[in-house]
Amino acid sequence: DRIPWLCALHDILRREDASRQDAILACSALKKIYRRVLISGAPAIESNQPEQPGENPALKILFVHLDGPMDIIASRLKKRRGHFMPPELLKSQFDTLEPPSAPENFITVSLEKSLPEIVLEIESAILQG
Repeated sequence: DRIPWLCALHDILRREDASRQDAILACSALKKIYRRVLISGAPAIESNQPEQPGENPALKILFVHLDGPMDIIASRLKKRRGHFMPPELLKSQFDTLEPPSAPENFITVSLEKSLPEIVLEIESAILQG
């Protein structure tokens, strides 16, 4: 049920890329196939591989893996008001998670850092290309 939504997000990212706009997208792409769909769209599902260079080359996306212990994340979730993600689903999210790995283009940022440190680390990675 996530694939059409991820394909729609890919299309948005493709449009931004075509108009030479930088974009930041926040979503929980917990599985490797979800990240492939964001990069390559529907062909990633059909071939289970990223698109090859050609008419619609794969998008260059830097994935930011926000990593931290379950207790810290649970504590933050409990403080949220009006958010759709109930803390009771957190364990299932951890169970589903396939952390990014090579050759994916990603950085891992610890949630144990302060928010300004997290933002600075992400900005630095973006600026380094």
